[in-house]
Amino acid sequence: MSCTFSPGRRLGQRPGAHLAALALALAAAAAFASSAAGASSHAAAASGCGHSAASGSTTLQLSIRGHSRTVIVHIPSGYKDTQATALILNLHGSGSDARQQELFSGMDATADADTFIVAYPQGLIASGAGFDWNIPGVPLFGGAKPPANAANDITFLTGLVQTLEGRYCVDSHRVFATGVSGGGRMSSQLACDASSTFTAVAPVAGLRFPSPCPTKRAVPVIAFHGTADPVDPFNGNGQAYWTYSVPVAAQRWASHDGCKPAKVAHAKGYTLTSYGGCGSSSEVELYALTGEGHEWPGGPPLPSSITGVLGPQSDAVNANNLMWAFFQAHSQK
Repeated sequence: MSCTFSPGRRLGQRPGAHLAALALALAAAAAFASSAAGASSHAAAASGCGHSAASGSTTLQLSIRGHSRTVIVHIPSGYKDTQATALILNLHGSGSDARQQELFSGMDATADADTFIVAYPQGLIASGAGFDWNIPGVPLFGGAKPPANAANDITFLTGLVQTLEGRYCVDSHRVFATGVSGGGRMSSQLACDASSTFTAVAPVAGLRFPSPCPTKRAVPVIAFHGTADPVDPFNGNGQAYWTYSVPVAAQRWASHDGCKPAKVAHAKGYTLTSYGGCGSSSEVELYALTGEGHEWPGGPPLPSSITGVLGPQSDAVNANNLMWAFFQAHSQK
């Protein structure tokens, strides 16, 4: 979930007012969700194997690269400390936090069903009631630059993976990143700047193709975006960080990965644009959710007080299930 609420011209509010409105929506979403209650054959085991860990979610305060950082780690119910297990970093949007992203995405249930570890890191740049990510060379919502002393979140997130590998039995060949809005943009950045750490990425309502993109690896990318997103518009022309359209971002990734021309399939509630025949058996997929807003496809139902700000939800696809299947198909060997 995000506070990068770009349709302010339509609502006639200043960026600060959008942040406040989104912060209230985020808090309400968290309260609502709270009340509504496999190992690879090529696994590369981490040093944390053999360290016992209880299932469920735990909030950790870690010192990484000289900063105190917060991360929620969810250990699946079927976790075994002798079996190398996939790890997904799930990044919150601007103005949000780790707990709200855990509730908004509903990924814990998928992790329990499919036995992977999911970690919800938290940014450090204060934004409304939550935090923003420091995406290299990219302005914050409203156009401001990140503070000069802001922590480097690329090194934080790669360092976090190393820390978690020392605590849990993580398969280093199956480390992935996803996130929504600002977290989706950050996961796009990780694909360029840290592709040796993250095998594949799945931006939700936040796909970008960073420039420059130093990686030479063909990075598998699966993305989800609502065509009625009022925050980061599907067709672009939003904030300074959101100029070009989502399909253009997907095409740029496909070009980077050396893919063949796109295949387009229409289904009830969504359009899938897929690029195959890419280098190193990579793929690029874009799910365009018809009429969906700034939401997590197939995520927990939210009340109208939330969807009134973020736009309609859609259950035409389940983003968690689709990205997990995509990640499984593109584990590094």
